[in-house]
Amino acid sequence: MIYVQQELTPSDLLPRIAKMWSASADRLDRIEGRWKIGSPTPVFTIDGLYQAQGWTEWTQGFQYGSLLLQFDATGDERYLELGRDRTVAAMAPHITHIGVHDHGFNNVSTYGTLLRLMNEGRIPDNEWERNFYELALKATGAVQASRWSTTREKGGYIYSFNGPQSLFVDTIRSCRAIAWSHQLGHSFMGERDERISLLERIIDHGSATAKYNIWYGEDRDTYDVRGRTAHESLFNTNNGDYRAPSSQQGYSPFSTWTRGLAWAMVGFPEQLEWLATREDAELEPHGGREAIEQLFLKAARATCDFYIEYTPTCGVPYWDTGAPGLPQLGDYLDKPANPFNDVEPVDSSAAAIACQGLLRLGHYLESSDPAAAARYTQAGLTVLHTLLDEPYLSTDDRHEGLLLHTVYHQPNGWDHVPLGRKVPVGESCMWGDYHLREAALYVGRLAKGEPYYTFYGPPRTK
Repeated sequence: MIYVQQELTPSDLLPRIAKMWSASADRLDRIEGRWKIGSPTPVFTIDGLYQAQGWTEWTQGFQYGSLLLQFDATGDERYLELGRDRTVAAMAPHITHIGVHDHGFNNVSTYGTLLRLMNEGRIPDNEWERNFYELALKATGAVQASRWSTTREKGGYIYSFNGPQSLFVDTIRSCRAIAWSHQLGHSFMGERDERISLLERIIDHGSATAKYNIWYGEDRDTYDVRGRTAHESLFNTNNGDYRAPSSQQGYSPFSTWTRGLAWAMVGFPEQLEWLATREDAELEPHGGREAIEQLFLKAARATCDFYIEYTPTCGVPYWDTGAPGLPQLGDYLDKPANPFNDVEPVDSSAAAIACQGLLRLGHYLESSDPAAAARYTQAGLTVLHTLLDEPYLSTDDRHEGLLLHTVYHQPNGWDHVPLGRKVPVGESCMWGDYHLREAALYVGRLAKGEPYYTFYGPPRTK
């Protein structure tokens, strides 16, 4: 269980955050110097140098989005120019990519960030530039929403790159792309000019994820543990029947791949924050605010509670809570994670994603449940406090990664195992680095009393 530091404040983390942004600038500069536009996307490091791993190119938005986060946090306009130029030059294929569920990763991290910065008044408001970002976000949300499978209950889900039978838990965070498209007033049209509700697709997808990918220890789940997640849920595409849990990157369908857990932890609170900006009348045809928010909040709290309970004291998890070698580590939940063990790897990228989920859930509950809000907030600060120091923050200026001890795909054996070691250790990944930056930006703004950071930002200033 995480040993939550009750007295930690966002301001306490500012020295560590400043150190991280300094290291981040160095890493971004060296990646930009070695990775040219048009080359394969960097995914993870081997011996400290980023490598490509051709699959779906789902990390390019994190690569260029990191440049924009660096500007957001530091005001260094060189990173704004780099991030904007790279977005214009390289990201268009991701907008119309019909084969993936990653639009919320790639395009919200780039086009979405640029539009948010414009709405915040951080960059000049140029009408043609604004129209460019808005058109990209309208299109990416519609393309993402078009990957649609229906369930027996007449709802549905955005299906993963595995095909229409496959609901991934991580796709809840791609609903950000659909939220942007809906927020911008986009009309998503189907056959014979049928108007398809983007809001309905967000709600239906989130509801399916909450129902089928998360266990609650009740009803059909009485045999299982509250808050545990399945990476994938499988459906019969002939009639929409749910068939079984599955896992692509976890140990088994009945264990919890911790990065998938983390995506749910941040995805549901983000959607709760966004839904709070919508009018009641807009939500009424889709079940009403109370029912929708209760279901999303139930999922958010269950997953965050599970993370706190089944993560080592430092707040960094091993790659899967059911990984077969964990019993060899003894009482591993009662001590800090050991990334240098020879049995099972930790995944600090899961922690970087999860800490933001804990913080956002805490913020969301501040007025309705202050005690729970404090618990989640302090847990999130504790996790980030751990990640912003050794052995997780990279202090080696020869390493291109920022966050060490991440894991991509343990079952496929893609991660680098250094000579003399038995499990992956000491390497970074593009989404881990990005989400560490994003969490640091979030907490840095809290500490400085700056505008609260959301993916959709404030309304346009007239």
